[in-house]
Amino acid sequence: MMMKIPLLDLRAQYAVIKDEIMLAVEEVLEAQYFILGPKVMKIEEEIAHYCNARYAIGLSSGTDALLASLMAINIEPGDAIITTPYSFFATVEVIIRLGATPIFVDIDPLTYNLSTDKLKELFEKGEKKPRAIIPVHLYGQCAEMNDIMTLAREQKIKVIEDAAQAIGAKYRENFAGAIGDMGCFSFFPSKNLGGYGDGGMVITNSPDLAKKLKSLRVHGVGDAHHYHMIGGNFRLDALQAAVLSVKLKYLDNWTEKRRHNANTYNSLFKEYGLCSIQTPHSLPENFHVYNQYVIRASNRDKLQESLKAEGVNTAVYYPIPLHLQPCFSCLGYKKGDFPEAEKASRETLALPIYPELTLKQQEYIVRKIAMIKERRL
Repeated sequence: MMMKIPLLDLRAQYAVIKDEIMLAVEEVLEAQYFILGPKVMKIEEEIAHYCNARYAIGLSSGTDALLASLMAINIEPGDAIITTPYSFFATVEVIIRLGATPIFVDIDPLTYNLSTDKLKELFEKGEKKPRAIIPVHLYGQCAEMNDIMTLAREQKIKVIEDAAQAIGAKYRENFAGAIGDMGCFSFFPSKNLGGYGDGGMVITNSPDLAKKLKSLRVHGVGDAHHYHMIGGNFRLDALQAAVLSVKLKYLDNWTEKRRHNANTYNSLFKEYGLCSIQTPHSLPENFHVYNQYVIRASNRDKLQESLKAEGVNTAVYYPIPLHLQPCFSCLGYKKGDFPEAEKASRETLALPIYPELTLKQQEYIVRKIAMIKERRL
């Protein structure tokens, strides 16, 4: 019998926490305090404590968290920012919006994160002094932050962690987002800690950066009616903050279920002898939170099409690497410049990994993959 398995089942999650969510939302509606205020302050304190950071600043989205972070270090037109070509569009979009120039570094083929070997090569060339680096903790696993931080400090440049997919992840016992100068989170509904709309946050240990970010999110205001810089309308609203405070209590439990499901997949792929499928590679120093469980197959598109026919929903993230996006053609990159990112864009496929996924559903998914592979698609 065919199963219908979604990529993500937020209804199942909501059914468990519905009463708490409704109570939290009702409190906001009764107070009629929708912009910033006590609910936003509460989630900021909770996230800062959770991530072992001194400050957390609630913002309107993960994209605006990245944008405000760059604005906080005074990025100007012509400045160079190092990042990866294999990420969500926003990672580079915010660089371009400020008139800065993205400098791409290819990825590690196992983790899909920025390759520190390639980063070292870039610095050795010394062609242009960058102002900052944005490592992305892709799919829920931290980039190799020890090497990145060492290189960044040697070069005297800022590090802004794009931890949109990695809240709760750790690198050598340090939480994602709290290692660099600033760390940016997204609370988009599909994230491990997702709101019921857009939302984001920046964490930092710098009092000066925290103060500046709080000003930037309200148009750059300082004292009443005095604007000392140009910011934006980047505020996290109280309804989203209230929802996130409820969900944060469940995050560790949900993370453990995701990790359990990842281990189950790994065992099932071995059991079915699917050695041609590359399963996620987790570095030993990392605590992976599996925002996505991404496999790799040379016949990715046909595999996805066949799984859909069997009722299994999957997703292809980043089918076009950022350096080949039409709107970035002015940067002068061409096909072949970053072969690992391009290969990953052709071969990666995300399977369902949500906490409520059952063993029966996972067995069905892997069994179907084995049957599809037998047909040599």
